Amino acid sequence: MQEAADKADALVYETFSTVNPPIEWTHDVSDHGSCGGESTGLGDVTRRAVVMTKVSKERRGALLGIIERHWKKNGNKITDVNPSVDFPEIYAESSDGLLRMSLVVGGEGQFFLDVQTSCVKESSVAPPATKVNGRSYYGDSIPRPNTEDAFWSSSEPLPPTSSG
Repeated sequence: MQEAADKADALVYETFSTVNPPIEWTHDVSDHGSCGGESTGLGDVTRRAVVMTKVSKERRGALLGIIERHWKKNGNKITDVNPSVDFPEIYAESSDGLLRMSLVVGGEGQFFLDVQTSCVKESSVAPPATKVNGRSYYGDSIPRPNTEDAFWSSSEPLPPTSSG
């Protein structure tokens, strides 16, 4: 399970590292448990991360697009999209089927990333070791987005992109 958790941690880190300008994010509490009952010897891990940068309504689609394109570029399959204006969501799965991820926009535009492993041999699992960008709230109550960013928090519409 620790190896699977490390892969999930790497996916969280890579997902947010691809965003430019960078956003602040923190780990949320992860969990792990048995798959199919206690006696199977199998378990899964869910890693969670929360974006602390205030992402304006005008910029949410851009952030979703950056992450969706990154996932696809890395061989992940988009399995579902909820195009809700207020609470959009993207779901994907890694090419090897080991990881399932969701990116959900919640209240006040706060982004939540969950990465869940498939069932693997049960073992102990350490907390995430990847470094967050910004303050770590791991183990604490995570507030609403609290970091302003000149780009991501702006309510100005994005300029049209040139195609060519």
